[in-house]
Amino acid sequence: MKAKSYLYHALMAVLIVAVSVASSGCKQTKKEEQKTKTEKEKISKKEVKKDIEEVVYPLPSTFEITKTLNEIGASFIISLSNEPESVDNYVTEEKQALNLGVYSADLSYATTYNMKQYTMSYMDVSKKLVKELGITGAYKPEFVKEVKNNLDNKKRLTKLITNSFFDTYEYMNKNGKEELSLLVVSGSWIEAMYITTHISENTYHNKKIVDLIADQESTLNKLFNILEPYKTRESIKNIMDQLKPIKEIYKSREDKNFSKEQVLTIQKTIGEVRANIIS
Repeated sequence: MKAKSYLYHALMAVLIVAVSVASSGCKQTKKEEQKTKTEKEKISKKEVKKDIEEVVYPLPSTFEITKTLNEIGASFIISLSNEPESVDNYVTEEKQALNLGVYSADLSYATTYNMKQYTMSYMDVSKKLVKELGITGAYKPEFVKEVKNNLDNKKRLTKLITNSFFDTYEYMNKNGKEELSLLVVSGSWIEAMYITTHISENTYHNKKIVDLIADQESTLNKLFNILEPYKTRESIKNIMDQLKPIKEIYKSREDKNFSKEQVLTIQKTIGEVRANIIS
């Protein structure tokens, strides 16, 4: 069952019950009932569309994370990104999908800091993985040309790459590659979180970075929500099992505050998860 369809039917069931309960306590004429029904359908469709979009694109753009890092004065550190040369090491579909997500985050990271050479390098390795995974249909023919033409236009470049990531995810879902699409999203989240937690040697003492880590609780919950229907598949179960310790830390916080030990544990755990992916 597709994650998108799963959510859609669940939401529709809830909305149908909600509409039924809301309308049962009122006496209306048929005309009024039809008008009310139409208005509720409009609201319901709008709400359903919004929630489905949140699941199809379950995480904030990696640009939102790397842009924030840029704004708080965190410098660009190339060693945080996965080496482009490592792309040839990924021969299984699982590794290719996870690292397509990783390289997507690295591409966002390089673009946010206007690192043109690295932007093109991560474009090239992403293209290679897209080809290996047989999803070239997700890329518009003019995409690479547009990226090259907009290397000095960060706003336009950001939009191009973000839309491309979403298009790739959606294309994979529509073409029977749901499991792989979820691995791409997981890889992207893990890499963005890795960059966030390792961009400073004193992560815990930088309140803005700690706040940024705290903000990712909701995105991690969304990630688990879309992985849940596929948890019997080994690749998905493996990712969920590796990320559970981080989820537990978020749940165990007192008054939504982190202890130093908790921040360091998140940093260590995400580093280990990421090392498993890129090895």
